[in-house]
Amino acid sequence: MNAPESLPKDSLYLADTHEVINVAHDLVDYNLYLQDAALQEAVRREGAAWASDDLAAFGAMLGSADYIDLGVQANRCAPELDTHDRFGNRIDLVRFHPAYHALMKTSIEHGLHSSPWSEPGPGAHVARAARVYMHSQIEAGHQCPVTMTFAAVPTLRTTPQLAALWEPRITARVYDPRNVPDAGKRGLTVGMAMTEKQGGSDVRANTTRAYPVGAGGPGQPYELVGHKYFVSAPMCDAFLVLAQAPGGLSCFLLPRWRPDGSKNPMQVLRLKRKMGNVSNASSETELRGALAWMVGEEGRGVRTIIEMVAMTRFDCMVGSSAGQRAAVSQALHHCSLRSAFGKVLNEQPLMRNVLADLVLETEGSLALTMRIGRALDRRDEEHEDLLARLCTAVGKYWICKRTPGHAYESMECIGGSGVMEDSPFPRLFRESPVNAIWEGSGNVQCLDVLRAMHRTPAVVGAYFAEVGRAKGANPLLDRYVGALQKEFADLEDLEYRARDVVDRMALALQAALLVQHAPAAVADAFCASRLAASGHHHYGALPRGVDTAAIIARATPRAQ
Repeated sequence: MNAPESLPKDSLYLADTHEVINVAHDLVDYNLYLQDAALQEAVRREGAAWASDDLAAFGAMLGSADYIDLGVQANRCAPELDTHDRFGNRIDLVRFHPAYHALMKTSIEHGLHSSPWSEPGPGAHVARAARVYMHSQIEAGHQCPVTMTFAAVPTLRTTPQLAALWEPRITARVYDPRNVPDAGKRGLTVGMAMTEKQGGSDVRANTTRAYPVGAGGPGQPYELVGHKYFVSAPMCDAFLVLAQAPGGLSCFLLPRWRPDGSKNPMQVLRLKRKMGNVSNASSETELRGALAWMVGEEGRGVRTIIEMVAMTRFDCMVGSSAGQRAAVSQALHHCSLRSAFGKVLNEQPLMRNVLADLVLETEGSLALTMRIGRALDRRDEEHEDLLARLCTAVGKYWICKRTPGHAYESMECIGGSGVMEDSPFPRLFRESPVNAIWEGSGNVQCLDVLRAMHRTPAVVGAYFAEVGRAKGANPLLDRYVGALQKEFADLEDLEYRARDVVDRMALALQAALLVQHAPAAVADAFCASRLAASGHHHYGALPRGVDTAAIIARATPRAQ
C-alpha cells in the first residue's frame, strides 16, 4: 500500500506523536521556610525569631527533590509485622521501608521529639512547631511516634523516679529503631495505648486490669492483663497505658522489654489497615501479664495523662495546618504554570477566588496554631495558661475539621491529574481526616471546651481578652464577637449547641489574630468571607473587593 502523499516520508515511522506542553512540573528544590511568608512572620511574632536561620536551613533540606521523595517511598511501602522469627520465638517486630527510618532520623536529630524539654526557653515550642509544620508537609505519618515521644515527657514528670530513669534517653537526639531492650539504647521513643474495643474515647470504660507486684503506688510495678484495640506506633520502646488498678483507672509506663532482658508480653495481634497514615504502624495488642510501672497517682489516670493528650492535640493542630499548606502549595504551584482558555489559571478571576480562599484558610490555621505555641511557651503566665487550656481544644477541633474539605478543593484545582496516584493529592486527601479523629474527635473536643469552661470559668475571660485585643480594628469582627458574647450568656442547651459555639470561637480568634498581624488584604478578606451574616460556604465564594492577586502572590512557593 502506498502512503498518503500528504505525509512527508521522514515522518512515517516517528515514535513521537506530540510535544508535551502546557503542563506543570513537580514542586521541588524550594525552601519550605523562606517560601512561606506567613510562617516566617508567625515565628518572629510569637517569640522564636532567634531560630530563623536554623529554620531556613531546615526548610532548604526538606525541599530538595531527594528528600521529598522519602515521603513518597515511605507511603508506597507500608510497614509489615513479624510476630515470630523463623525459629518460632515471639518478636513482635514491625519492619519499615528505609525511607521511613530516614524521616524519623531527621525528626529525632533535629529535636522535633524533645527540644522544648531539653532546651527550654522563650519561643521553644514555637520553633519546634515550625519544624514540625515543615516536616509534616513532606510526610505526616512518621510524626505520630515523634509527637507521642514529645508529649510523654510532661506526664512522666508527675513521677520523678520514672522521669529520672527515662527522660534523658527519651529526649536524646539519637534515633535507634532496633527491637532490643531499652537498657542497650541511648535514644528511646514512646507510644500510647489507651483505646479499647468497648470504650473508644470513653477510656473510663477500659477493662484492662493492673495487678500490683508488690505494695503498689506511684512508680511501682504492676502486671497488666487485657487488650488495646488501637496502639499507635507499636515499634516504640515504651508506651503510656491506662488500666484499672485496685484504686481505679490509672496510668502506666509499659516497656517492650522487661528489665531482665526478656520480651514483655505486650503481643501485637495485627497491624491496622488504614485508609491514610500508611507509613505509620498502628496495631491491636493483648497484654498477658505485661510489666508496667504506675505513673502519677492511683485512680487518677486521666488526670495524669491529660498533659500528654494536650500536647498531642496541639500537634494535631500543627499537622493539619501543615496539610493545608502542603495542599495549597501544590494548587498554587500548578495554577501558576498551567493555562486554560488562553490565560494562566491563577490570572483567571474565578480560579483566583478559589485559590485566595484556600490561602485564607491556611493563614487562619497557622496564626491560631502558632499563637497556642506561644501560650505553651508562657504557661507560667496566667493568661497564657488559661488560653492554652481552652483554645487547644478549640483549635484542634476547628483546624482538623476544616482540613479534608481544604484538601479536596486544592485537589480540584489540579483537575483529573490530581486524582492520579502518582500525584501528591491522594496521600494528602487520605491523610486529611486523621487528625480530626485521633486524639479525640470533633464532639470530644467541643465537650472538652465546655468542660474547661465549667471547671475553670476564668478561661472564658481569657478568651475574650485575647479576642478583644483586636477591638476596633474591623467592624465585622466587633459585631461577630458581640454576638458570640451573647451566646455565652445563654446556657440553655449549650451541649446541643456546642459545635456552633466552638465554630464561632475559632473563627473569632483566627480573625482577631489576622486583623492584628496579617497584611490588610488577608485580614479584610478573612473577615468579609467568614464573619459576614451570610456565612462562608464553598471555597471560591469570596465577596467582591478582595485583593486576590496579593493574597495568592504572598503564598505561592517558587523553586529556587
